Amino acid sequence: MGKEKEKSWLAKLEEGLHAYYVTPYRRSFARAQRDEDDLFMLLVFAESMGIPNPAAFYTMELLPIVYDRFHEWHIRMGMERSPMDHISCC
Repeated sequence: MGKEKEKSWLAKLEEGLHAYYVTPYRRSFARAQRDEDDLFMLLVFAESMGIPNPAAFYTMELLPIVYDRFHEWHIRMGMERSPMDHISCC
């Protein structure tokens, strides 16, 4: 029983230290993740928007995966309407 009690105490300590060190940076991590996702979406949809993309052959496979997030992305990028004719999400 002593080992279990010690484990639970260490788990609580680890959880507390994680919260102490990570919480102040959670917003920065979320912003960095969102910026990275925006760049990824731009790379995937670049060819459709007329921007030459050398990796277009590989990114075409990803289009069905990111279609459902396209509306949120183009609104966040400041585009009121979909910039592509074949995607009408608005």
